[in-house]
Amino acid sequence: MSVEQYTPNITPDELHSEIRKEYANVALEPHKGYHFHTGRAALTRLGYTETHYTGLPEDNIASFSGTGNPFIVGPIMPGDTVVDAGSGAGLDALIASRMVGRSGRVHGFDMTPEMLEKARTGAARAGAGNIEFNKGYIESLPLPDGFADVVISNGVLNLTLDKTATLREWFRVLKPGGRLFVGDIIVGRPIPQEALQDISLWTG
Repeated sequence: MSVEQYTPNITPDELHSEIRKEYANVALEPHKGYHFHTGRAALTRLGYTETHYTGLPEDNIASFSGTGNPFIVGPIMPGDTVVDAGSGAGLDALIASRMVGRSGRVHGFDMTPEMLEKARTGAARAGAGNIEFNKGYIESLPLPDGFADVVISNGVLNLTLDKTATLREWFRVLKPGGRLFVGDIIVGRPIPQEALQDISLWTG
């Protein structure tokens, strides 16, 4: 079965640059107001419960900007190795780090320096010694094949130009029988051509 994807007249480097600008702002000015929901309002809207994030640093909660809730898709178990593709301010990774416990590991990857700094600071404040955040592109994760028990992703698949290739990459790093938990947006109707060419609509 073939899957048709629309690709705008922009390059991956151009899109990455615009995404970094947008999410640097979310990291530095989380209460500014964006065309997507952030912080506690977003968490409530997406079905997170307070037990998910109680006691986690407020700075990481404030800069949360997901579009779904990967934790309702399936279980994350003690001892699991979890990869957070597009970890942003690190809140989902911090939640996952509690679920995997001391015997598990969480690896968050993001390409925005300001988000990585906020995520690392939050992990240190939370005392989460089983988590690390590194620079990486979700389309080409710097990991070996069959690395993870679970890949989680929240609101980043639609930030990529080639979603099929990105999904192949995520499956590449999963162990046989591994689980992919994605929270994102699906549009069920045709999108106007002018909207498809609007790079601002590809960044959030």
